[in-house]
Amino acid sequence: MVDALSSSPSLISDAWVPATWEVFLASCDRPEVENAQCYYDAGWMRIETMPTGSAHGQDNSILAAVITLYGTLRDLAYTALINTSFRQPGERECQPDLAYYIGTDAARPPKNNQPVDVTVWGAPTLAIEIFSSTLSDDLGQKRLLYERLGVREYWVVNVEAAAIIAFEIVSGGSRQIQVSTVLPDLSLAIVEEALRRSQTEDHGAVNRWLLHQFQALKH
Repeated sequence: MVDALSSSPSLISDAWVPATWEVFLASCDRPEVENAQCYYDAGWMRIETMPTGSAHGQDNSILAAVITLYGTLRDLAYTALINTSFRQPGERECQPDLAYYIGTDAARPPKNNQPVDVTVWGAPTLAIEIFSSTLSDDLGQKRLLYERLGVREYWVVNVEAAAIIAFEIVSGGSRQIQVSTVLPDLSLAIVEEALRRSQTEDHGAVNRWLLHQFQALKH
């Protein structure tokens, strides 16, 4: 197997390359990848550039607000994690833009600076990837990674189109959905509309619109 540490001029390749688990761990500890996102699955690793643009940041904020408002109004128990690494030692690792443990029985990982060990705390209930140029990867290899990791729902967010492709994951396989199963009765169309509104409206206005939509669902 190729030694990624010695063969690649840049560890941040934005592509899947073959590597052992040990090489992956050593790569993630290198100073030049401190602000990168790291993924590993079954002998392949991907170290990609951490998006820093306003579009990615604003969509991240809107999505977090959607789930915060909806979860609060629906009295859902949840824990939110942003840019957190989830690790199944020796097998796989991922770093979604947003992740949530949802439900009264869901785990609440401790606050520390270590990757969340999914063999101890379980996989997050919902994982969200926000992309601007890697749709094929988010729908391909990363989707397989999240299936194998055991998340229950996976969203891929298209920044430019303000669109979401969402999947329910059951028994290691996934199917596309239009209504969330882990955030009961939440239509993805409402989330997409919030993303579209954020392109021309301030976030306070979007949040007020969301509150109106969510309060209407309770009646």
